[in-house]
Amino acid sequence: MFALFKSLINTLLPPRCKLCGKIVSDDDSLCPECFNKINFISRPYCQHCGQPFDYASSASKVLLCPNCTQNKLPWFRLARSAFRYEEDSKNLILSFKFYDRTDNAKILAKFMKNAAQDIFDKGIDLIVPVPLHYTRLFRRKYNQSALLAIELSKLTGIPVEFDGLVRHKKTRPQVEFSGKVRQLNVRNAFSVKRPDDFKGKHILLIDDVLTTGSTLKECAKALKKAHPSSIDLLTAARVCD
Repeated sequence: MFALFKSLINTLLPPRCKLCGKIVSDDDSLCPECFNKINFISRPYCQHCGQPFDYASSASKVLLCPNCTQNKLPWFRLARSAFRYEEDSKNLILSFKFYDRTDNAKILAKFMKNAAQDIFDKGIDLIVPVPLHYTRLFRRKYNQSALLAIELSKLTGIPVEFDGLVRHKKTRPQVEFSGKVRQLNVRNAFSVKRPDDFKGKHILLIDDVLTTGSTLKECAKALKKAHPSSIDLLTAARVCD
């Protein structure tokens, strides 16, 4: 009965590509042309932070970018992103984040799950979205990172901790800044309400775009005070050098 109903709906309102609007065969998908325009991040990339390499020696056993090679005290275990934030991909993010295309969360979460399979294989106990300040949440009506976390939870069965990590400091949008100013903008902006919820847990921190990593780093700094076993990072897109 459900299959018949869905077939009728698809006949009347066929699924469409999330980017160009062409009719496609499956819900929450892209047409082949748009899919091929997305620059998905695949190996070779830094095994720690996920920064893609343009090329790498096949003889290399462990691939690390210069930043990760020099960093002796990493603040996260692994970081992964599904695709590069570029002209052909950013509309998936921008329409989702600013123009109420909340339905994009499903396809983005699918891409994210595929990109982070090695993180999930290591084991995750909690999915934690980067929180919005309540004033911005009121204006936007939804937290895009929380919607991604919900869809990832549906795909993996891992629970989401929605309100344990809070953004207690009102900050300017990060898009207004660059470089070190981004770090100053979000410094000490986050805190943990219930440390025991995170103690000893393997945490997956979720956001939509990784640019400089300043926001994620401040979130991780707050979470580390609760003494989790590990913190991994996952975003839909990342700005690549």
